[in-house]
Amino acid sequence: MRYPRAFSHIGITVPDLEQAVKFYNDVMGWYIIMNPTVVAEEKDTAIGQMCIDVFGTGWKTFKIAHLSTVDGIGIELFEFPNNKKPQAEFKPFETGVFHFSVKDPDVEGLAAKIVEAGGKQRMPVREYYPGEKPYRMVYMEDPFGNIIEIYSHSYELHYGAGAYQHENK
Repeated sequence: MRYPRAFSHIGITVPDLEQAVKFYNDVMGWYIIMNPTVVAEEKDTAIGQMCIDVFGTGWKTFKIAHLSTVDGIGIELFEFPNNKKPQAEFKPFETGVFHFSVKDPDVEGLAAKIVEAGGKQRMPVREYYPGEKPYRMVYMEDPFGNIIEIYSHSYELHYGAGAYQHENK
């Protein structure tokens, strides 16, 4: 049967797990579900075996933490010992996830908080329907190189109203 699946969580690799948990808790307000924890490469526990299944062998240990958004979407943060640089170089033309998006009616306020916490603003705040509807957005970068898009309104409102439709006159 075909039906739309609910989004469960996203996994984000960061170079410093404790700093990332602090950033996402302080700036985004996300709930800390599980504080930073070390996972060891071993076959004696379900989590150890599952991680070997996912990452293969030779990783020895990594750190993980879990946060949650107000609507129950999980944020799984990883720090691997061999992570030598920020996870996300800005390469939007390559296959893979290049950003995630959050919704906040105060786009400018959240953008300022991200910058104050060590992130950066990648563009000016833009309106989708200037003078017609108050839908705004901006691309940001967290202090670890991950790209965050901020929307003022829901995804359905931004795109359901025809953001890319143009009349040819």
